Amino acid sequence: MSEHLELDVENVKCGGCASAIQDGLKPLGGIANVEVEIESGHVSISGGPLSETAIREKLAALGYPVK
Repeated sequence: MSEHLELDVENVKCGGCASAIQDGLKPLGGIANVEVEIESGHVSISGGPLSETAIREKLAALGYPVK
């Protein structure tokens, strides 16, 4: 079963930020796809099963804390 998680994060300013988020989250278990909207800082994650706690912690560690 596929899950979907929508988060708004801080500090997304460019394509490099988007790539850092995508590359940083992909190794976490269950993540199939990560899309980042640079203008809004909106991150859409799909896969399953997803651990929202682990994703939030990883984003914060990468320098993109959830708003």
